[in-house]
Amino acid sequence: MRVTYCLLVAAVLCSFTRPSTAGDPAKKGEWIQLFNGKDLTGWKPKIRYHELGDNFANTFRVEDGLLKVRYDGYEKFNDTFGHLFYEKEFSHYILRVEYRFVGEQCPGGPGWALRNSGMMLHGEAPEGMAKDQDFPASIEVQILGGDGTHERHTMNLCTPGTNVVMNGKLFLPHCVSSTSKTYHGEQWVVTETEVRGNTVMRHKIDGVVVLEYTQPQLDDREAHARELAKKNGGLMLDHGTISLQSESHPLDFRKVELLVLDPK
Repeated sequence: MRVTYCLLVAAVLCSFTRPSTAGDPAKKGEWIQLFNGKDLTGWKPKIRYHELGDNFANTFRVEDGLLKVRYDGYEKFNDTFGHLFYEKEFSHYILRVEYRFVGEQCPGGPGWALRNSGMMLHGEAPEGMAKDQDFPASIEVQILGGDGTHERHTMNLCTPGTNVVMNGKLFLPHCVSSTSKTYHGEQWVVTETEVRGNTVMRHKIDGVVVLEYTQPQLDDREAHARELAKKNGGLMLDHGTISLQSESHPLDFRKVELLVLDPK
């Protein structure tokens, strides 16, 4: 009886002291919080004209539980495009991002960059980027905010140094719009991007597909992309970095999370 009691006590104590596996990024089927809501752990900035890791003018910061992109330390933007890279690369996944545009554009920002930013997927490593390089070769999920008057889609596609296949044909234009509605003001937008290696990529808002394409690949018309293709073993892209842009308009991210998918 005494032995049974001791075993019972030991089991109870063990249940309180055993480390929990909840939230373990390696556990299948669980969302990985790329942004922890506290700081920039796991992320590294590469801002044009600055060395990798130099968060010039505190462009990327965490305040009030939000990952913020700000330009109060800039006199003028001067094409100082930046990207905040996550430390790991991924291939098959769903990326969920919640964002909102706020405030006024940085002085000197280009007109097309008004309420404009993006998530760069299947991107090159920042370590290989030139100091004055503006954008990483990548598939850009372009996010746009409405100007209060005109229709302006979001979750679009842009292709710096890359191409995709749409409707069975190689798509060469730099950008194409989604079928999303326009989001004016400072409202939060909930997005998901489904990435399945080199097969298909789908842009979604509130679970609805607003753009779809296949076979993301490097653009052999560009010298830098051709260099990357030699290192990559070909033009096709089936994995890469994830980064968030700074393109001259302030915005907030309140969630950046990822679900790893089974390649099969």
